[in-house]
Amino acid sequence: MAEALKETNFHFPNQRKMYRGKVRDVYHIGDELLVMVASDRISAFDHVLPKGIPFKGQVLNQLAARFLDATKDIVPNWLVAVPDPNVTIGKKCEPIKVEMVIRGYLSGHAWREYRAGKRLLCGVSMPDGMRESDPFPEPIITPATKADEGHDEDISREEILRQGIVAPEIYEQLEKYTRALFQRGTEIAAKQGLILVDTKYEFGIDAEGVVTLIDEIHTPDSSRYFYKEGYEDRQEKGEAQKQLSKEFVRQWLISNGFQGLDGQQMPVMPDEFVETVSERYIELFEHITGARFVRADTDRIATRVESNIAAWLQDNR
Repeated sequence: MAEALKETNFHFPNQRKMYRGKVRDVYHIGDELLVMVASDRISAFDHVLPKGIPFKGQVLNQLAARFLDATKDIVPNWLVAVPDPNVTIGKKCEPIKVEMVIRGYLSGHAWREYRAGKRLLCGVSMPDGMRESDPFPEPIITPATKADEGHDEDISREEILRQGIVAPEIYEQLEKYTRALFQRGTEIAAKQGLILVDTKYEFGIDAEGVVTLIDEIHTPDSSRYFYKEGYEDRQEKGEAQKQLSKEFVRQWLISNGFQGLDGQQMPVMPDEFVETVSERYIELFEHITGARFVRADTDRIATRVESNIAAWLQDNR
């Protein structure tokens, strides 16, 4: 099995600090740049699983770069360079502490809430009589607070404004950008025979005070996709939709008794399942882009990543 990039511990010239998130290792270079390393860690239910998934970081990083480039006419984004298959370098922004989640279909978290009898999600009404994976009459925005640690929390637009988390005029921009980005993502997915079910976007404010799209977009970690072919037939028969996302990892964890709740033991994925997850990520890349995924050399992967970052920084500082 290919080597997975579990974590990095680099030290670059002018490095101010380093932050390790659930999936990414982020290096602050000076006051202007972030070096974001997409590791092969995988998280679910806000917990990092013990084993890494080979090529997952490369898939996420390269997909995000493609979609940032494909949407830069809609909203400014943070992307500066991609010096390595697992690395994005971008401009530093002040993150807005809200994730803009948008849902076109009743699935995942929204379905679990709906099935429990709830018809209001983040202050947004969900119609009665819906089945799992049915489309909403129009996409709904269901924000979440962006927690530094622990679980992100559902929150309504009204509560965001009441708490002063985001100024009203900025929040209006966020909603406008979110709907436009989701529409673009939906159109791109449809060309490849996929349905963009739901996704999330993160934004920040750059040094000039401009609202800027940050982090990744339209990847299997931040989005859910259904296959378009057979969707209607499966809905009519009440069958589960065939999907490309990490929801199948969540379902595997649930079937093994883990949902991130207190007292539950994290199961260890067998190597065969790790390989299955890796192939599913690669499959999504190829489906959503229509291009063949070129597997980067994973021998001494951390050394490769460090070398490519260092070379870019030396040439561009």
